[in-house]
Amino acid sequence: MGQNYTSRIVWTGNRGQGTTHYRSYDRTWDIAVPGKPAVQCSNDPLLGGDPAKMNPEDLLLSALSACHMLWYLHYASDAGIVVTHYTDTPVGVGEVERSGAGRFISATLRPVATLRADADLQIARAIHHRIHEVCFIARSVSFPVSYEPRFIMEN
Repeated sequence: MGQNYTSRIVWTGNRGQGTTHYRSYDRTWDIAVPGKPAVQCSNDPLLGGDPAKMNPEDLLLSALSACHMLWYLHYASDAGIVVTHYTDTPVGVGEVERSGAGRFISATLRPVATLRADADLQIARAIHHRIHEVCFIARSVSFPVSYEPRFIMEN
């Protein structure tokens, strides 16, 4: 059985001339899904985008990391491992061809989970390697995703 997902993208970069020429418009838009706060976006700063706004590459890497985190928390809970804090600083590696076409060639998730002192670290570590089998986003990308988890044990 399929599940449909929707989004609404609204271009906000018309400076009054539309796309009359390459430099006449901004590469900005809002993700404006009804009932949710808008997310202001721009293209990659290397292409003249606003570095203060999310770009498609940020969003893809963040979605990959968030999906992994949610499955990690679920599996940890099932295994009796109490996670009290979780952060990730993922890194995506991209390549750009001479034509300007680009793509991700790999991503490394670097989660840091704070665990209660009685947690079994072997199980906590093994959970990360099960997630790619079920994570919707990880299963949808065509580049390899690796994991470099770290753990902090509470006193």
